[in-house]
Amino acid sequence: MKSYILIVILATTYFSFGQFKTPEWCKKATIYEVNIRQFTPEGTFAAFSKHLPRLKQMGVDIIWLMPIHPIGEKNRKGGLGSYYAVRNYEEVNAEFGTMADFQQLVKETHANGMKLIIDWVANHTSPDNVWVGQGHMDWYTLDSTGNLQPTIGTDWWDVADLNYDNKEMRKAMISSMQFWLKNADIDGFRCDVAGWVPMDFWIEARKELDAVKPIFFLAESEGVDQHQAFDMTYGWELHHVMNEIAKGKKSNADVLAYFEKNKYKRSDYRMHFTSNHDENSWNGTEMERLGDARFALAVFAATIEGMPLVYNGQETSLDKRLRFFEKDTIDWLKMDLVSFYTKLLQLNRKNSALWNGEYGAPPVFHTEATSPILIYSREKDGNKVVVAINMSAKDAALKLTDPKLFGKYKELFSGEKLRIKKDMTLDLEAWGYRVWVK
Repeated sequence: MKSYILIVILATTYFSFGQFKTPEWCKKATIYEVNIRQFTPEGTFAAFSKHLPRLKQMGVDIIWLMPIHPIGEKNRKGGLGSYYAVRNYEEVNAEFGTMADFQQLVKETHANGMKLIIDWVANHTSPDNVWVGQGHMDWYTLDSTGNLQPTIGTDWWDVADLNYDNKEMRKAMISSMQFWLKNADIDGFRCDVAGWVPMDFWIEARKELDAVKPIFFLAESEGVDQHQAFDMTYGWELHHVMNEIAKGKKSNADVLAYFEKNKYKRSDYRMHFTSNHDENSWNGTEMERLGDARFALAVFAATIEGMPLVYNGQETSLDKRLRFFEKDTIDWLKMDLVSFYTKLLQLNRKNSALWNGEYGAPPVFHTEATSPILIYSREKDGNKVVVAINMSAKDAALKLTDPKLFGKYKELFSGEKLRIKKDMTLDLEAWGYRVWVK
């Protein structure tokens, strides 16, 4: 077991003086996750860069790349291995290209008006990481016989758990993160299993990274405490509620209960999604998990609060589980949902009511927990969005009685103009949705 020393004084001093500040460019940003290996037949940085203009047009602001580092060979899973078994924190995976290729990708991303963050795996490395070769065995959690071991409680036998009691390892980890800010001008990090790494490390890392350049920090965690260092955390719980709603096992009552117990500050960014690399590869495609509810729930995830995530391939109705340890290229032939996601992402960027954290407005709910139709609004600075979603597999109707909903709107997807007035009846087909904007 790891024994962690919490540096309370550091945490208190750092944040009490307001040194942790989310970059303002994030306030209306949307995010798109990229698997370089599977994105194109070539599986390279250069091949992916050709997609940047269309992603910008779709409304993407932040490109998040899954780990770009060399993958360990010892205990490797599958033929190509897991991206999350890092062999060297300061090199790029040669299968993806060269360091120069990566630097060029960052430049092109910036030239297209977008930012780029990379996945960072701080909890563990591959068993043949260069640190092991350099003799830093005390940087790792060792078993009773003095050998490397995977993180306890996992089947990750292709990785070795790191020892955060070791101060030198912490320094090396932060230095490696700074390397990418200094040498490639990236804009931040998505930190893998962030909740398994000591909080005081993240606080120290954020301070040191911001000293190089202001960064955007995303934690793969849902803990409120993660916002001591991170700008954004995962909306895992709400995602699981969505999965259960699609199965008919949960309802709007669970959505309302989720928001009633919310403990996050308005400044805490939350990331919402219907798919990502873990969900797609291990738990199933949107078609498998959500079925006919997938469009309604995508609208929900993109408009309820925080920052919406689109996983690569969702805009082309990705209907297969991408293999994690082998080459498995996305089929881009259909591109049938580009318009759907463009409307949602561009709305997030243009309408201040939907902006992130305290820059946007919290959702106000206008329906009872027993209703299959969920209606909520978000309003700020004269901008207003009203969303109505039938969260059930049956047609439903609801009389609109709340005066806060009344007014003239334009529906996002159809372009149809509508005046909501007293006692108007809203009819929604199974899993139907409407997004009214003014």
